[in-house]
Amino acid sequence: MRALFAKLCLCLTLAYLALLPAAAAAQGFSALARVLPEDSSLQDTGAGVELELGLSQGVPYRIFALDDPYRLVLDFQEVDWTGLQAEDFDRSELIERTRFGGYVPGWSRMVLTLTEPMQLRTAAMDIDPETSAAKLKLALAPIDAETFAATAGAPYDPRLDLPMPAELKPRAPRDDDAPLVVMIDPGHGGLDPGAEAEGGIAEKDLMLAFAYDLGERLVRSGAFEVLLTREGDYFVSLERRIAMAHQQGADVFISLHADAVTEGMAHGTVVYTLSESASDVASAKLAERHDRADLLSGSDLSAADDVVTDVMLDLARQETHPRSTALARSVIEALMEAGGPVNRRPLRSAGFSVLKSADIPSILIELGFMSSPRDLELLTDPDWQAKTAQSILNGLLVWREEDAARRALVRQ
Repeated sequence: MRALFAKLCLCLTLAYLALLPAAAAAQGFSALARVLPEDSSLQDTGAGVELELGLSQGVPYRIFALDDPYRLVLDFQEVDWTGLQAEDFDRSELIERTRFGGYVPGWSRMVLTLTEPMQLRTAAMDIDPETSAAKLKLALAPIDAETFAATAGAPYDPRLDLPMPAELKPRAPRDDDAPLVVMIDPGHGGLDPGAEAEGGIAEKDLMLAFAYDLGERLVRSGAFEVLLTREGDYFVSLERRIAMAHQQGADVFISLHADAVTEGMAHGTVVYTLSESASDVASAKLAERHDRADLLSGSDLSAADDVVTDVMLDLARQETHPRSTALARSVIEALMEAGGPVNRRPLRSAGFSVLKSADIPSILIELGFMSSPRDLELLTDPDWQAKTAQSILNGLLVWREEDAARRALVRQ
């Protein structure tokens, strides 16, 4: 059954590519394909679900299913989703949630979270030979859970997925005077907006803008080199964020967020370090939400480290964790010196997957909570953003000096 499903998806893509030269002759493909909201719908048919997606031009695509939760994933190369509103597009009772947006540079993704297992029955992309406008039509029908599980799984594509595991070479000793490589991780992105507020304010946009401001300050200090896990509005899985830090030889990893909480009125900046047991219930729920966002965005995280690997990673973290905690404390002290505001319990811990690098000091900074009116006002205030970015830089500078001194003592 899995082979039949994969064969169907492959044939669909090949059938589309066969039409590509004729479409290209009618209209160039230099611009992104735009979604046509007036020609798009997602609705129940009585026997299942029917999706119609209008596009300004045809694009290559692939389709696959993922389990736990039930999802259908559609990847496109590449689509501008401007104008498509999920609440208007999705009229199906059998679709729990619809997400769409950038996935990786050059690719877009739509994820349909299903209320029950369903299988792709038919799929076709029709392209107008004169205008190059296209319409993708899918039909889904209910199936049993066992059949769904047997057909589910993400095909591997090096353009979209993590590279195959490679042997990591030991790091060369770093000159204490050389700039430290800081990987800044703006949370969320693409089809995962993170927390949202009225007026079209999204966590993913705030964090990307703040990451650029912070990065520029770090580079201008002369003490740091800066890399970003994403440089635009596209999705990056938790696994990929960590992999990028290792591939680029990062010395420090800083993840930036500004979540919303539904229980209580959390406010002020909080800095997190990694811990298997969260320091409080709210932290545990935030970590769970962060990890679940990967699932809802269509990342297949079914592969887990085995017991031996977990033990080896825990041993490596025995050295890294104290350095992460010292970094968190230094950033908090700098924020407090600048007047904050910081949370009344600013240092916390939780099992955030993005902090699980075994050999890179890593912290997650909740700059504020978008569910707090006061925090939301500050998060959108350029003066507050500048002051906070400078405070984080100050904390990093202090930590860098103290960390170098501690490591020199260890070497002696």
